[in-house]
Amino acid sequence: MSEQKPKRQEWGARTTPRLQGNEHWWPDQLNLNILRQKHPDANPFGADFSYADAFSEIDVDELSADVDALMTDSQEWWPADWGHYGPFFIRMSWHAAGTYRALDGRGGGGTGAQRFAPLNSWPDNGNLDKARRLLWPIKKKYGEKISWADLMVFAGNRALETMGFRTFGFGFGRADIWAPEDDIYWGPETEWLATKDERYTGSFEDGNRVLDNPLAAVQMGLIYVNPEGPNGVPDALKSAQDVRETFARMGMNDRETVALTVGGHTFGKMHGRGKEEHVGAAPEAAKIHEQGFGWTNKNETGLGEYTVTSGLEGAWTPTPTKWDNSYLNTIFAHEWEVKKSPAGANQWEPVEVKEGYWVPDAHVEGKKNPPVMTTADMAMITDPDYLKISQEFHENPDVLADEFARAWYKLLHRDMGPRDRYLGSQVPDEVLIWQDPVPEHKGPLVNEQQIAKLKQQIADAGLSPKQLVGTAWASAVTYRQTDHRGGANGARIRLEPQVNWDVNLKSGVADVIDRLEQIKDASDANISLADLIVLAGNVGVEQAAKAAGHAIEVPFSPGRTDASQDMTEVDTHAYLEPKHDAFRNYMQQQTTNIPAEHLMVDRAFLLNLSVPQMTALLGGMRAIGANAGDTKDGILTEREGQLTNDFFVNLVDMGTVWEPLDDSEERFEGRNRATGDKKWTATRVDLIYGSNSQLRAIAEEFAANGGEAKMLKHFVNGWVKVMENDRFDLHR
Repeated sequence: MSEQKPKRQEWGARTTPRLQGNEHWWPDQLNLNILRQKHPDANPFGADFSYADAFSEIDVDELSADVDALMTDSQEWWPADWGHYGPFFIRMSWHAAGTYRALDGRGGGGTGAQRFAPLNSWPDNGNLDKARRLLWPIKKKYGEKISWADLMVFAGNRALETMGFRTFGFGFGRADIWAPEDDIYWGPETEWLATKDERYTGSFEDGNRVLDNPLAAVQMGLIYVNPEGPNGVPDALKSAQDVRETFARMGMNDRETVALTVGGHTFGKMHGRGKEEHVGAAPEAAKIHEQGFGWTNKNETGLGEYTVTSGLEGAWTPTPTKWDNSYLNTIFAHEWEVKKSPAGANQWEPVEVKEGYWVPDAHVEGKKNPPVMTTADMAMITDPDYLKISQEFHENPDVLADEFARAWYKLLHRDMGPRDRYLGSQVPDEVLIWQDPVPEHKGPLVNEQQIAKLKQQIADAGLSPKQLVGTAWASAVTYRQTDHRGGANGARIRLEPQVNWDVNLKSGVADVIDRLEQIKDASDANISLADLIVLAGNVGVEQAAKAAGHAIEVPFSPGRTDASQDMTEVDTHAYLEPKHDAFRNYMQQQTTNIPAEHLMVDRAFLLNLSVPQMTALLGGMRAIGANAGDTKDGILTEREGQLTNDFFVNLVDMGTVWEPLDDSEERFEGRNRATGDKKWTATRVDLIYGSNSQLRAIAEEFAANGGEAKMLKHFVNGWVKVMENDRFDLHR
């Protein structure tokens, strides 16, 4: 009798990515999923849902009262420290907004992403799942009228108000996402809080410790810096280096950094009254019966005085639920030394606690505890520049209050883009430079007759479709949907720093803008240069289509205005520079080791394009000849300047054989398969449309008989989207 084989475990319907994903077999494959992550059917409110419309039905005063009442409604399942949830909600809001990074505009609290992995289970977000559960009754009451993104950030703002601080104001308008954002790179580590400095080059020792772009946090699983010090080492001066770099990458200068540290740590406490082994799995790994309730603590009751979160234990000030100057009073009044928390973490405590600085215990009546500081706190009085600012704030509490109010407002709103996107009655009147302001449009918009006349003047100006399309694209391609910065509105392409960007110099946009300014000055139409640049791009598209036998009219919506240089924050606008732009076949040398085709998908994501739109725009711009500079790479047509599908027809033609020009495999040469004659040159971003199976499927449809019309449709839709990404007045 033959021996029976053991029954195999059945895996067929299991959805775990490592078991089913293509990335298991082809880990370097180009992934297009980020261009599909906003599928309209994913929104439970429907594709036509407008959060702005839903929010307009809310009484903000009633919402504020509801949130305020929650602050002191302590729940037995998660009791409030000192009977006030304010500090807890400040931490939640700060950790939602504090993931923002200026380099690529990703992170921040603008999408409600803290509800999902990895953020909901980061070590630095320990127990914030409870803060969101505390907010559930309010979310339940208002439903779709208030997003989780807004509610989580608003709760922290109201927390400050309920503890005696006057905030700068608040803007609603953060619409929720419904799945984790796949486009965000959080770092190279494969373990939480890894101490191998995998995201750094250089070291403290050689004085050249530099965090990899575009990261802002110092370790995987942290929002910004390690409170114990770099890699847990309590060195305040080295901590100051980390603090300065990571806060700068959040868009904060030294004054804002000190104000946020001092102001934020005026409230609340840290929790480490137990050992790490007492704490259970994070929400994403919790057992199914725990219902997403993470970090279950088995130390005594696991609540209140036994709470374990960061592992540090104690409050910064003797008045942790009140706005005052006690943080600076405390830190300057004492000599500090490193001690271990009950959980074994490095923290700083006074050598001798002075009278008036003992902290009442958060839960045990009559018990007093010493104040504590983190290593990052000690950086505020150890680093010479931070010390000078801290001393100024100590001597001038009103200055601190104003600086903290503004820095807190910036922290909560930095990822929301221009002020025009803000909703609600609590938006302050003052417009700030980091909001990328543009003037309000005054007077009537240009009418159809004036637009037609201007289009004719542009057509008669002796500018080619390549020049017109390239300039409009250069103006609009700066937009990034991650933080809603950039775009054509404002015509900042003529201002510093954009006017001297390498890609703009190579594309010759200055000459085109000079000619368009002449047309504008000679016209009696009430039109901005920003509008005229976009209109000129439309003319270029229409001319190129007409040359190919297609009569089209590209939609145009006037209403843009022209920003001035003093409305432009030059330093942070530098982050918008397109150092790679596949659509113009442009790549700055030695700026990144990321393959060009991956950078192309990232750029398409920033521009909010679909896969067909990305494909049509690239192929169409190649046909028009809109490369930056004089390169002919990827212009796979004998009819350059015409909006045809020739790029796709010739790319998928099996009569062409492609070979790399050198070992870098960045540029390629296409030769006739039969004769060996040279036909074309191309780059990686050109050939990927024949190599990647998903992109080739679309390229073949565009190359097929009748495909040119399909390509043209997606080209125009994509073009209009790029030109209007920053027209928040049109698609709120």
